[in-house]
Amino acid sequence: MIQTPIDPTNVKKVLSFLAESRRILFITGAGVSADSGLPTYRGISGLYSNKSTEDGISIEQALSGEMFQRNPVLTWKYLAQIVQACRNATFNRIHQIIAQIEQYFEQVWILTQNIDGFHRAAGSTRVIDIHGDIHTFFCPHCDYRAQVNDLSHIQELPPKCPQCNKIIRPNVVLFGEMLPADKAYILHRELRTGFDLIFTIGTSSIFPYIAAPIIEASKNGNRTVEINPEWTEVSAYVTVKFNNPAAGVLETIWSEYLKQSVP
Repeated sequence: MIQTPIDPTNVKKVLSFLAESRRILFITGAGVSADSGLPTYRGISGLYSNKSTEDGISIEQALSGEMFQRNPVLTWKYLAQIVQACRNATFNRIHQIIAQIEQYFEQVWILTQNIDGFHRAAGSTRVIDIHGDIHTFFCPHCDYRAQVNDLSHIQELPPKCPQCNKIIRPNVVLFGEMLPADKAYILHRELRTGFDLIFTIGTSSIFPYIAAPIIEASKNGNRTVEINPEWTEVSAYVTVKFNNPAAGVLETIWSEYLKQSVP
């Protein structure tokens, strides 16, 4: 497949944005983890596009909070696909660059839909993982909580609680569940403070809370950048649009920024 060349004019625009920015927000989605070979919810959903799972239901039904309450074994059957993908996967160059950018600006925040934990693993410190983290587990029936950094240690699926022997679950937002109130509060707090520049990378922005920061920034005349080969829900609103995969664009922008920053 022939890839669209990275527009040098757009690169220069973003460099000028960075030069005038103190607070930056990165909004990231499945496209950021694609280079790690990791399917997120939407990635797994894509495996079942326009068809049911082998259990005769949609992937959204299988991975729903309601289904977990009724039939946790069935939900874990499909959660296991995510766990399996995470076993040998790690962060990629996109995560590394975003973590490096944090060292050069007053504040860099990340709003991610991904549940892989790769932004933190790469070194980013201000991460709002709005859909949770597959590496944290809890028991809905007692106070058991656990951090499982190495998912290869999970030998039994569905995993059982060591305290009450009931099925535990990852601390992620299943379909139909509410967003975590604490993370939604942090997001709204930081959006109220404001950002000089917002990047949206590798997400179709179909969720209103993912699209809203871009749309609001556009209304207020603030600078926004989208990196996505596809046309998305926010493409019409952004200041600069790159129709390219994220890794190459970020590598180009960041290398040029560092060249200009060297005395």
